[in-house]
Amino acid sequence: MDKEKLIQYGLEEQLLPKHVAIIMDGNGRWAKKRLMPRSYGHKKGVERVREIVRASSFFGIQAITLYAFSTENWKRPKEEVGVLMSLLTQYLQSEVKELHDNGVRFRMIGHREGLSPSLQELIKNAEDKTRENTTLNLTVAINYGGRDELDHAAIAFAKDVVTGQCMLDSKEFQKRLYTAGLPEVDYLIRTSGEQRISNFLLYQAAYAELYFTDIYWPDFDTEQYAKALKEFAVRNRRYGGL
Repeated sequence: MDKEKLIQYGLEEQLLPKHVAIIMDGNGRWAKKRLMPRSYGHKKGVERVREIVRASSFFGIQAITLYAFSTENWKRPKEEVGVLMSLLTQYLQSEVKELHDNGVRFRMIGHREGLSPSLQELIKNAEDKTRENTTLNLTVAINYGGRDELDHAAIAFAKDVVTGQCMLDSKEFQKRLYTAGLPEVDYLIRTSGEQRISNFLLYQAAYAELYFTDIYWPDFDTEQYAKALKEFAVRNRRYGGL
């Protein structure tokens, strides 16, 4: 945590969320407005990931989970899917050292078997290298769907209960979610003006505060992030009570 950064952006440590989840939306529309191909928007979106991860470390956020590629995104044109996978590869190749040097733990959630062997290896290497880091938990959802995660967890839980490996207990179920070990999502941010959660962290975000902004992801800079965090600070979280 950088207390000077908190002061600079008008944030208070005790009022920050522990776990922020972000649906990074609007890369293609951002590029279209500039008469550029969608791939240009995705490239700019990766640059914004780098900035927001750094800002999360400065602000003292414990965990940030980014929705990079959903199970439904395979329906996009083959060329665009190829660009997205290439950018994920480039990000891991170029950023892991800095993440590690700054105490960031990287992990991926989602179905790995749908990814290329080379990308799977990069992901595993990044996870192994950063496993002991504690400054910030960076989770990237790739080939991920919330319903799919719940199906996976329910099946694994049922098998373990039947075979006597665990008790019929909600905490045991939570251990079989992809995000096991992370705090519940406090704040879910979506850029680009869309107001839905798109099958993202359906269980973990049950009591999350939601923040929707018209800003496209490539323009969601540290200033916009701080603005969103200030909004969280004034929310009254009652969890169903009064």
